[in-house]
Amino acid sequence: MTASRQFAGVACGLLAYGMWGFFPLFFRQLANVPPVDVLSNRALWACLWVGLLITVSRHWSRVRAVLRNPNQALTLLVAAALIGTNWLVFLWAVASGQVMASSLGYFLTPLVNVVLGLVVLDERLDRLEGLAVILALAAIVNEVVAVGSLPWISLVLAGTFGSYGLVRKRLPVDVVSGLWLETLAMLPACALYALWQAQHGHAVFTGHDLRTTALLVASGVLTALPLIAFAAAAQRLDLATVGMLMYINPTTQFITAIHVFGEPMRFAQLFSFALIWLGLVLFSWSAWSKYRRARQAS
Repeated sequence: MTASRQFAGVACGLLAYGMWGFFPLFFRQLANVPPVDVLSNRALWACLWVGLLITVSRHWSRVRAVLRNPNQALTLLVAAALIGTNWLVFLWAVASGQVMASSLGYFLTPLVNVVLGLVVLDERLDRLEGLAVILALAAIVNEVVAVGSLPWISLVLAGTFGSYGLVRKRLPVDVVSGLWLETLAMLPACALYALWQAQHGHAVFTGHDLRTTALLVASGVLTALPLIAFAAAAQRLDLATVGMLMYINPTTQFITAIHVFGEPMRFAQLFSFALIWLGLVLFSWSAWSKYRRARQAS
């Protein structure tokens, strides 16, 4: 049973991070649709699909429990704002041919989590984690010097996703109910945007050709599936294994940016990635050492 549980967990983790890694390939097919339009449709269809899933599984009581708790509902609004911003910047990066910057952002996320733990949770950094953070800062400085501006796409993606993870970690709400409430919270803003665009003769939710409509509907399913798979993996695997699987997403995006989309790789950019990768090696070794010591102590 333990081996089967481990195998199922790894399979779910591969599915989740594999799907996230190939998101640029999918959303590049919607490059003709403005990113805010894609976000609005993605939120709408994800809300509908997840609502159907909750209905089939008869878990609306969990949703009602959250709505009866004002603190949890307000925290989910914050989570919705963070993940909505993350989605929008990612969609903009894909549409504008900057998947490399997106990849860098998701490589930075684990190190952002370390900094958030230090600042918000008053955690202490060991020597390897501190060095990993210094390398990440050096990579950002290198980008500023080489490009002449902050790598804002990478920083926003890493900051919003890391903060979203921190908020959701501290919120005792299951993944499916949380996702439905988060997408529901996005809909009023999406509706206002759609009404504003309609006044200028642009339809956000309608008027697309059949292929585009099918892709927009599918974006809702693709939003829900990897999150559900990730939740299943997290229930079956230890944190160290989940942490290792996490690098599949940005690695796949990195390979896609170079070999599929043909984005150029400057030497300065490669140096930034090298610093981040070295920092992730140190961070992963530190995390694995802590996990091994914890298991030995128990």
